[in-house]
Amino acid sequence: MTTHTPARSTLYDADQLEVVIAAMARRTAALLAGIEQAAVIGIRRRGAPLADRICARLRDDHGLPSPLRVDLDIKRYADDLSLLFPQTRLQEDAGEAAVDLAGVTVLLVDDVLYTGHSLLTAIDHLARRQPAQIRVAVLADRCTCRLPVHADIVGVRLQVAPGDIVECRVPPFEPEFGIDLLRKAAAA
Repeated sequence: MTTHTPARSTLYDADQLEVVIAAMARRTAALLAGIEQAAVIGIRRRGAPLADRICARLRDDHGLPSPLRVDLDIKRYADDLSLLFPQTRLQEDAGEAAVDLAGVTVLLVDDVLYTGHSLLTAIDHLARRQPAQIRVAVLADRCTCRLPVHADIVGVRLQVAPGDIVECRVPPFEPEFGIDLLRKAAAA
């Protein structure tokens, strides 16, 4: 009988990621310096609480006013990288769709940059709302993007095997903040 049990290892724990988030907020503060209208948009699920963490650091550590916070719901892959939908799906509730982004500098936040499909879908959607500029921040960049998108602010860069899974654990969805690597085990 063949069994495949992924081996899990923690790459970054909560304390290490707090340092990473602080650095991301510092780079965000520099990026937003002199900008009067800014919005931080989280990609649900885990990009939304990461956006909240960055905004809290902007306020608490850098004395900046809280930017407008909005979230987008985008789905293509499950956490195990299996394809959920053949096309990336974006959903936005009526309240979020009514937010005027014309002339606003947007920081789009996600947990992992993998193939780039989710980010490209979000950027395409937001660009039609005529922001002054769109910047991207990701907690983890797998360095395997297949589409012409990149992150302006990267927490950590990870070079892992294509079949490995990078799992960001972000409260409130998981009890502890962390980044784990799940390696597919060889057949037993």
